[in-house]
Amino acid sequence: MLTDPTDRDRTVLEIEDGSVAISGRPILRHIDVRIERGEFVALMGANGSGKSTLVRAMTGLLRIGGGSVTLFGAQLSDFHDWHRIGFVPQRATAASGIPVSVWEVVASGRLTRRRLLRPLLRKDRQAIKDALDVVGLRDRSHDGINTLSGGQQQRVLIARALAGEPELFFLDEPTAGVDLPNQQALALALETLKSRGATVVLVAHELGPMTPLVDRAIVMRDGRIAYDGPPLADHEVHGPLFGAGHSHHHVVPVVDDHTPQLGLNRHREHH
Repeated sequence: MLTDPTDRDRTVLEIEDGSVAISGRPILRHIDVRIERGEFVALMGANGSGKSTLVRAMTGLLRIGGGSVTLFGAQLSDFHDWHRIGFVPQRATAASGIPVSVWEVVASGRLTRRRLLRPLLRKDRQAIKDALDVVGLRDRSHDGINTLSGGQQQRVLIARALAGEPELFFLDEPTAGVDLPNQQALALALETLKSRGATVVLVAHELGPMTPLVDRAIVMRDGRIAYDGPPLADHEVHGPLFGAGHSHHHVVPVVDDHTPQLGLNRHREHH
């Protein structure tokens, strides 16, 4: 629980004892997460571990069934400043077959900052240009979005989120199925965001070129947080367990629902 006002100022997102069930089936259980301003957090884990579900709970796309979510000091149900949040969805085409230009897709990211149908102002155009510069696609701004590769389209989606000038970015597996040159371009774009003080939550199966950017890793397993601490190498994340071999890390025990839990306190062990 936050008590110090300075802690509240630093904390941009907090989940306390969060849980999510879909069609009655528990997906997330007993989630406790706090993310502070300027952190670059990698949310990792195997496929089906719950990491994408957790991001959707963090952003209000999925309702939590228990616990609480706080964004910028406000309960999720009372939060209305959505221009402060940027979300890049998991691998999808940027235009879904609609014949629009790169510029038009990125410009749609300004809708959080201006009224619908209002003409673009100078500050809007500048934000769009800056977003395209960050992802290295300004020279493709007038090209049709469907002429770009999958990796380039993913960079356009990041530019669309960036155009809204958010303070907190969520990226759901942006490098999945993307070739190495585009992964490196994505890493450069995120490095720019980090240098500007943005808070970034990156969902990833593997980090690749993003590795040097990460301040902290959160690893999901079976709908719970199995690890929350300093960055891990990809082979460590997908190793058999985080415990005895990582005594300098913070390990969150994962308890099976069928294991008797009488007298067991959920905790982080500090070795």
